[in-house]
Order: sequence, then structure tokens, then C-alpha cells
Amino acid sequence: MRGFWAVLRKEAIQMRRDTGTLRFAIGIPVFQLVLFGLIDTNVKHVPTAVFDQSQSPESRELIRDFVNTSYFDVVEFVPSRAALRERIVAGRASVGVEIPPDYARKRLESRPADFMVLIDGSDSSISGATLAAANGLALQKSLDEIARRTGIRAIPVQPFPMLLFNPDSRSANLLIPGLVAILLTFSGTILAAFSIVRERERGTLEQLMVTPASPVAVVLGKLLPYLVLGFVQLLLVLALMTTVFRVPIHGSVLLLLGLSAIYLFSLLALGLLISSRASTQMEAIQGAQGFLLPSIMLSGYIFPLSSLPAPVRAIAKVLPATHFIAISRGIIIRGAGFMDLWPDVLALIVLAVILVGGSTRAFRKTIS
Repeated sequence: MRGFWAVLRKEAIQMRRDTGTLRFAIGIPVFQLVLFGLIDTNVKHVPTAVFDQSQSPESRELIRDFVNTSYFDVVEFVPSRAALRERIVAGRASVGVEIPPDYARKRLESRPADFMVLIDGSDSSISGATLAAANGLALQKSLDEIARRTGIRAIPVQPFPMLLFNPDSRSANLLIPGLVAILLTFSGTILAAFSIVRERERGTLEQLMVTPASPVAVVLGKLLPYLVLGFVQLLLVLALMTTVFRVPIHGSVLLLLGLSAIYLFSLLALGLLISSRASTQMEAIQGAQGFLLPSIMLSGYIFPLSSLPAPVRAIAKVLPATHFIAISRGIIIRGAGFMDLWPDVLALIVLAVILVGGSTRAFRKTIS
């Protein structure tokens, strides 16, 4: 640890003078948190076009049933099947409902009455939800019609699902706990990726080489100021999460902060590793962004890990974001404790140790 305090003081002064970096470190996470926190991922009010050839009370009742599900909003009645398809191709409607001319007559004659639902499959989230809603509506109408015509009261087998931890299905409760890991990945990795490259571009790396500071002291001295800045980001994000978006933390805040320190340390060590191998700041940014995309796509934030192929799932396990997203969701949403999360905690510690060792070794090669 020879020379640690000198390097730490130098890096802290340099970071404090770099107001652009500080604005970036504070402003970007706040902007992204507000942006993603306001997004509602629940599918509702999908624009729907209707081609009603029946023009009967029965067809109007069917349309009202569609609207009452809250999944569909009828925005237009069209005169033909071609017009119905054209509205979907043009993006003016995501769902098209075609009711045939004999719909009412078949209903009155107790014969099977069908109708067509065209769904835009270019958006998987909308198509899946609207398809399930349309099938559920048709099934419910069939059961109601059987009960009305036969006079036999159905004895249904009815489940009573209980949605734990997020009974209102609020998107903010689902998105923001995982978003904490992504925001820290974005800012922590990029900030640390500048550290060695900045010294090289300013011509001060040679001066750092001839100081009596050891490589470990240099690495830790450069990481700790950014670790403090990362903690400021984390506290700011958590404060906005609980006050503005009303996402409660069900578990231990101290446990969350302690494990966040390990995660931040691993991210900063990774950024320092990228910085040691980069020649320019642009190259460092590209290296950090190349790590950021897998951290978003493969960490379980967007796609569940169980849906990934086995080789890709193995790659996901070596990403720190994968384990910290599981930790943050466990503590914030489910109120999990340390013993519930210890496999991810252990994996995060191992990754942090490997990354710090790798960044130290890369820095030794840089100054040798």
C-alpha cells in the first residue's frame, strides 16, 4: 500500500476539478431513472380497428366487451377487410376485429359464431397480451351463453391467484430495482475507464510510473474516489426510487448498501482494466459500452435467465450485473436476507476479486 494516500488525494482532486464528469455522473442516472420509472409496461388501451359486417346488437355487444377489457380501444370502424389490414400495416391500429355478416343470426340460432382478430405481431409484448385477452373474452362469452341457454348453473373450477410483493403490478416496482444495477454499471464502468487513459493522454502516466507508489496502491487510490461517487449515485437513485416513484424497500437497507459496495468495486475494477488496455478515451468508451450491452441483455433485467440458451446463460453468470440484479430485486421487492442471497453474494465477491487482480496486473504491464 506504499503511496496509496498520495494517489488517492491526487485522484480526488482531479475528479473534483473535472466538473463535466461530475455532471455526467449525477445527471445521467437521474435522467434515466425518471425516464424508465415513468414507463408503464402493462399492455392497455391498444388501438383497435373494427370491420363490423353484422351491424347488429350482438356485434355491438361484442365490441363493447372488447373495450371493457381495458386492453382494446376502438379508434376506427373501417369499411372492408383490406382497409382493416391496411390500418395495421400503416401502424394506425395494432389489432383488427372483423365480425362476419351472419354473426348475429348464428348467435340467435345457437350455432357456433366466430369472428376474426388480426394482431400486429411486430411487437411481441402487445401481441401476446392481446391474444390472451381475445381468447379469454371468447371463452367467457361461450360459457355465459351455455349457462343462459341451458339454464344450468356452471360449477367452475376457479383459481385464486395471489400476486406476492407487487399486487398492483406496478411497472416501477418491477423495473427500478433492476435498473439500479444497470445505472451503476453504466456510470461506474465508464467513469473508471477514463482513469489510466486520461493519465496517458495528458502525459502524466510517466510521472506516475516513477513514483514510489506500488501498483496495488495506485489501483486502489484511483478506485476509491469513484467508489465514493458511485455511492452518491446509489443514494440518490434510492432516494428518488422511494420518494418519487413510491417503490418501498422491503429488506435491509444496510445489507443493500454493503453489497452495493462490492458491486461498485467490481465495476470500477473492470473500468480500470479497460482503461489500462485502451490507448485513447474513445477506445475506453467503446470498451465500456461493449461490456454494457451484455450487462443489459443477458443479466436477467429484460429477459429471464431461464429463457436463455445454456451457453449464453453461462456467459451471463460471469457478469456482475446478473448477480447484483438478483440481489437488488431480492432485497427491495421480496425482502430477502443474506442467507437467501448468499450464492449471488459469493459469486459477486469472487468476480470483484478477479477483476481487481486483473486490473492490478494490467496496470503493472502498463508501467513496465
